[in-house]
Amino acid sequence: MGSPDINTEDWSAAVDFLGLQKIVDRKRIGAQGICGLSGTALTAAAADSRIKAVATAAMYDMSRAMSRGYQDYYTREQRQKVIDHLSRQRWIDAERGTYARLSAEVPFDENGNVAPSNRGLPETLPADADPITTMFFNYYRTRRGYHPRSINSTTAWTGTTPMSFFAFQQMTNIDMLAPRKALLVTGSEAHSRYYSEDVQKMAPDTIDLLVAPGADHVDLYDRKDIIPFGKLDEFFTKNLA
Repeated sequence: MGSPDINTEDWSAAVDFLGLQKIVDRKRIGAQGICGLSGTALTAAAADSRIKAVATAAMYDMSRAMSRGYQDYYTREQRQKVIDHLSRQRWIDAERGTYARLSAEVPFDENGNVAPSNRGLPETLPADADPITTMFFNYYRTRRGYHPRSINSTTAWTGTTPMSFFAFQQMTNIDMLAPRKALLVTGSEAHSRYYSEDVQKMAPDTIDLLVAPGADHVDLYDRKDIIPFGKLDEFFTKNLA
C-alpha cells in the first residue's frame, strides 16, 4: 500500500537514524527523492526542520494525483464516486480479511463508473496505448526498471490506498519550509511538470525550479546523460555547507 502519512514519516525516521551516527553532522542533513517519494520529502521537510535542504526529481504530489486525477480532471461527481467506491471496499476487505487491488489514479469505464483493475500497467502494451502509459510501461515493464517485487512492474496498489491520499493533502504547509531551500528538477517533456511548477509558485522565494531540456518524467529516474547532477551537487554544497 501507499500511505502519505507513513511515507512522509519515513523521511523523519531516516533523519532520526542518521542523527544518531557519530560521523553525521546533524546540521547538514538533506533529502533527495524521485517521483512520489520526492513529494513526501517536501512534506516531511515542511514539518521537520532537521531536514536542511530538499531536492526532487520528477516530483509527484500523490495526494493531488489520487484525489483529483491527472491535471485535476476529476469532476466533483467523479471524486464522490471514487470516495463511495473506496468506502464500500473498506467493508468488503474487512469482511473478507484480505484486500482488493486498484491503480493509483482511479480509472472510470465508458459508463462513468469506477473501473477497478488488478494491474496498474498492462502485461503487454496495446497498440493504442496513450503516451503516459507507454512511457511508464517502457520503464517498469522492461529490463530498464522491472523488479519482481515492484508494484508498478507487476500489480497494483491495495484497493483502498487512495482513501488516505484524499484525507492527507501533502503541500498544505509548504510555506514552513522557509528559510530552508528546495530545488525541484523536472523535464521539459514531463507530463508531471505541472506538479513542480505549481509547488514552486506556492513558495517562489524558497523553492527553485530547474527544467531539464528534452527530458520526460522517467528520464529523470535513470538517464545519467540528462539528470543535472552538477546542479544538484551545487545546490547541496551551498545549502548544507
